[in-house]
Amino acid sequence: MSEFSVRGVTGLPEIAAGDDLGELLLAALGGSLRHGLQDGDILLITSKIVSKAEGRIVLADDREAAIDAETVRVVARRGRTRIVENRQGLIMAAAGVDASNTPPGTVLLLPEDPDASARALRKRLGGLTGARIAVVITDTFGRPWRNGLTDVAIGAAGLDALEDHRGRTDSHGNELAMTVTATADELAAAADLVKGKTSGMPVAVLRGLGHLVTEEDGAGVRPMIRSATEDMFRLGTSEAIREAVTGRRTVRRFTDEPVDGTAVRRAVAAAITAPAPHHTTPWRFVLVESAETRTRLLDAMLAAWNEDLRTLDGWTDTQVSTRVRRGDVLRNAPYLVVPCLLMEGSHDYPDARRAAAEREMFVVAMGAAVENLLVTLSGEGLGTAWVSSTMFCRDTVREVLALPEGWDPMGAVAVGHPAAPAPERAPRDAEAFIEVR
Repeated sequence: MSEFSVRGVTGLPEIAAGDDLGELLLAALGGSLRHGLQDGDILLITSKIVSKAEGRIVLADDREAAIDAETVRVVARRGRTRIVENRQGLIMAAAGVDASNTPPGTVLLLPEDPDASARALRKRLGGLTGARIAVVITDTFGRPWRNGLTDVAIGAAGLDALEDHRGRTDSHGNELAMTVTATADELAAAADLVKGKTSGMPVAVLRGLGHLVTEEDGAGVRPMIRSATEDMFRLGTSEAIREAVTGRRTVRRFTDEPVDGTAVRRAVAAAITAPAPHHTTPWRFVLVESAETRTRLLDAMLAAWNEDLRTLDGWTDTQVSTRVRRGDVLRNAPYLVVPCLLMEGSHDYPDARRAAAEREMFVVAMGAAVENLLVTLSGEGLGTAWVSSTMFCRDTVREVLALPEGWDPMGAVAVGHPAAPAPERAPRDAEAFIEVR
């Protein structure tokens, strides 16, 4: 269609709980539209008046408490502003709890089920007029990466909220592979141009796009809500950093899927931002990408381990066999990283006390780098397990990997795609680890 019109609807009274919104809308529409509602019209209605009709006004001296009650999870927090996922599955500021245009001491919640509200209103208006229409319930959202607010659809009936263009061709004959249009949101934004935010005009009728109106109610806006598995930006910055740290788990079982070496290199780039003493760069990371090299390394380490257990600990063959099975996590991983510590740039001290402290500073820097590595690999969707075994046979590791004498292997990191989700870990009470002086 080459043109359409959008008209604001005037004359609606203040809506109260239990009001017949269909009757009230029809009366107002009669004064705003020539011939009233027609087949193919799309009614766009601000969620606020739907909420009022449904009695979604609650007493709340503390708006924050009302937001808490409607929140499923916090996505991002900046000062008093919270972006949350609410009970309707929408991600928005303050869970959609509104303290404007409602009596003092009360707040307005979103409709319990906006799609159901849209279906009910469509049915009521269709019964009153006989017209085949669509209904879209709208609310105002901010958007990531863009300043300014716009109206979007939070409930719909009688149209497809998304239009899938994939498989079609453009004007040059190119097949579209990614384009899915958010039709319901585009309609909501168009209607808001005439409704406005302060005009007291909460309803608009769009005419001229009757081809969008369907016989059935349809799936509503549910298909527009991105699932958690598809959401690449599920958390705000602070929350994502915290989740990356606290959500990392040691993974001991991996699939056969190859590891992308470029992802590991990105993790190394993050690792080397760790703090270090005296402006040094005391980290090196050996990437064991060759299966043949990995096998040679692990076989040599296993032989050295067996020798230590037999000759130094006096263990029997059965005891040794049981103990060395712990090293299978490295053998079964498709990729290994061996972090190495260099003491270049360290200070020399004549006494053992300060010399030991100097090395400990560098070891702490190494630990910080390894943590950066593990957390970043977790963010890449890879599982990891840091294993200390290379520290117990450093000469063997240096020989097999042809490392310089000054490189101290500081364990090994098994890397791969997790074969199963890591188990949940009970949260630890930070106070148990804190002493205040």
